[in-house]
Amino acid sequence: MAAPVLVAIVGPTATGKSALGIALAQRFDGEVVACDSTAVYRGFDIGTDKVPVEQQGGIPHHMVDVAGPTEEYSAARYAREAASAIRDITRRGRLPILVGGTGLYYRALTRGFFPGPSRDVALRARLERVAERRGPEWLHRWLARVDPGSAERIQPRDRKRLVRALEVYRLTGRPLTAHFAETESPIPEYRVVAFALRIPPDATAERAARRVDAQFEAGLLDEMRGLLQAGVPRTAHPFTGLVYRQALEHLDGIRGERETRELIVRENRKYSRRQLIWFRKEPNLQWIQAAGERPETAADVARALSVLVRP
Repeated sequence: MAAPVLVAIVGPTATGKSALGIALAQRFDGEVVACDSTAVYRGFDIGTDKVPVEQQGGIPHHMVDVAGPTEEYSAARYAREAASAIRDITRRGRLPILVGGTGLYYRALTRGFFPGPSRDVALRARLERVAERRGPEWLHRWLARVDPGSAERIQPRDRKRLVRALEVYRLTGRPLTAHFAETESPIPEYRVVAFALRIPPDATAERAARRVDAQFEAGLLDEMRGLLQAGVPRTAHPFTGLVYRQALEHLDGIRGERETRELIVRENRKYSRRQLIWFRKEPNLQWIQAAGERPETAADVARALSVLVRP
């Protein structure tokens, strides 16, 4: 019996992955499985660029809005839940199409995830004190010395993941990247056919600027005010991510709106570079040097898939 197929559309931010995923799902009777560490949180919609229902073309989307704003959501949990969704789609005779740019989630699903040792409360408290005293960037520099691979994928101000990576290193004596190399995919029976999108840096900057303007015009700040008024703490993990962190600083009066928009665009460019570095290291990706919403891109990918999947 032929192995079931999982199609994946990955790559840096603002490359048109969602548009391509929906186009392929419409052509091959598929359903989209999001691979995005921010889309899992309910209530955080505009800044995470979730595809509105009216723009989904009737295609079901999975792994979106599956966690509350204050929940701890890990790559390990994502891999388990995404694997379940993928198998359910296959059982119903449809094609699962993984779409997103969170490299760690993609790796956890397709190659496995190291769950790590149990939390060490005392060690975590010491690392948190260091972050408070010297800033999370100091933790990032430390991580870069002992685990360069993890330092590449974790943002310098992502305190939660920096603490965890250093905790694992201190408790096991080995970097996270070494542990990841020994893991096994939760969907070993699947043949993963993966495409990665890439566009020129200047195009990324232009598209990111348009996206940020659209997010503010769609009511990003009002969405955030509503979340805060509903009792979501400012320390909730979604508020620490790209777009929301900078916009929260704007609400606090740290900088004006124009400066905040410009900062988010710059941070998007940096994030795009980190994503590109990550996905370049993933095996068996078929790179496409074009934006995903172009009809020619969808046609090229469809032709490549036609030998494996019947439309």
